This record gives sequence, structure tokens and C-alpha cells, in this order.
Amino acid sequence: MEQIAIQGIAGCYHETAARRYFSDRQIGVLPCSNFDILFSRMSEDPALLGIAAIENTIAGSLLPNHELLQRSRARIVGEQKLRISHVIAALPGQKLDEIHEVHSHPIALMQCGEFLKSQPGMKVVERDDTAGSAREIAEEHLVGTAAICGADAAELYGLEILQRGIETNKHNFTRFLILADVSRAAEFHDPARTNKASLVFTLRHTQGSLSKVLTVLSFYDINLTKIQSLPIIGREWEYQFYVDVTFDDPVRYRQAVDAARPLTSDFRVLGEYAECPNPEV
Repeated sequence: MEQIAIQGIAGCYHETAARRYFSDRQIGVLPCSNFDILFSRMSEDPALLGIAAIENTIAGSLLPNHELLQRSRARIVGEQKLRISHVIAALPGQKLDEIHEVHSHPIALMQCGEFLKSQPGMKVVERDDTAGSAREIAEEHLVGTAAICGADAAELYGLEILQRGIETNKHNFTRFLILADVSRAAEFHDPARTNKASLVFTLRHTQGSLSKVLTVLSFYDINLTKIQSLPIIGREWEYQFYVDVTFDDPVRYRQAVDAARPLTSDFRVLGEYAECPNPEV
């Protein structure tokens, strides 16, 4: 049974995404309180897999995770896109009009702003984790208190869902990366399905440097799906670029990588894997 390091506790969205991705096998999860610990655990145990959120359609990119990935031995071996749909849940037998306090992560609370405006009698309390809020209510038997969390967390901790789909924006998706140590990455590589790659490289702040790389990708019919720049601390006017690309022809992709590499510094392939289809709303 594969062990997967997740950020958060049992029932969190990271676990949901991991179980969706590995739906064809049994997995065990290793909860980590933050992403630094997750990558550290993977470094200590090369057999351990990991899953880490990398971007959200509302909140944008998780920039620290780009840096953690770049510094680690982990390679991207897959991705999972998950629609984030929140519920409000409480102890069994509670009704919505009996709830006077609601707990959740600040981002989840923000994403459910319109719902919370419609419930002026509810005091909003920020917590570190959506699933953790559900567990706290269950373990401490907090009457009159509800959690905004995922349906999986509500079910796991025995809470009753009072209302589903309370997020304001129904187009709320998070993309998660499936990670393996470089020593195991080949186990998960399927050439017949691989059509996406994540790259990182450095460019000097000179005229046309980025344009030249993008022109090469375009020439070889490589589709750019994401580009993220980060300044390099201690190296003035130099930037790292994290790029996601998709391709139909692996030969053309290899040619593009070979042509782009001399135009950059510190060019690395962070992973080559199968693109995950966009979930339905």
C-alpha cells in the first residue's frame, strides 16, 4: 500500500484529491501540518509519495510550493484537479437556525462570503484547517457551532451536513501535484499518456530573453498553459520561470526542450506526466 504525505489532517481536500488520483489502489495518508514538513518527510523517506496544491482558480498560484518543489528531490508524476465545494456541517440534530458560530480556514470563509452574509447571526471564527474545524466540533461536542469544510470531512467526523454548495463561486478548482522522489519517478511514467511537462529555468533581465524561449516553444507547437515568475533572492534582476506546457508529439517536445535549454540557465524538467481533465462544475 502506497503512503502519501498530505498537507492537513484526514478528511481534508488534499486527502480527497489523493484518493481521486489513486482510485485504483489502496493508499494510506501521512498528515503534515504544513508544506515544509511534507517536503521534509519526503526527503527523509524516498519511498514516500506526496501531494501538494499548486494553484487555485480564485486564489492563484501557491508561490512557496514552487520554491519547495524546485529545491527538493521530488518530481511531478501526475496531477489532480478538484472542484472545491464547501458544506456547512454540525453535530447531528442541529438545525441551521440554531448555529451561532461557524469555524473554518480563512480562505474557505472568504469563499463562502455570500452565504455568511445571509446568516448574520453566525459569528465567524478562523481556524487553521477546514477538516480540523470539523474534527474539533465532533471531539469537543460543540453545540451551536458549525464547520465549513468538505463533505468528506463532515462524513469522516460524524457531522450532519446542513447545506451543501455554499461557496460563492461555483468555478472554484484547485490543481494538486502528485510527487515522487527522483529515484521512484520512472515507476509512474507512462509514455503513451504523457502529454504535459513542468519546467523551471532562469533568465537574465535582458531584452527579449523570455520572448526567445516562448518563440521556441511556439515553433515546435508546444502549448504554454502556465507561466509564473519569481525573483531570485541575492541575484538582482534575475528571475526563475516556472512553466507548464502540453504537447501532442513527444518528439517535438524533446526538440523544443533541447532548443530552449541553451537560451536559459539552470534549466530543469520538474516532471512529465498526463494532464488531468478539467472537472465538471
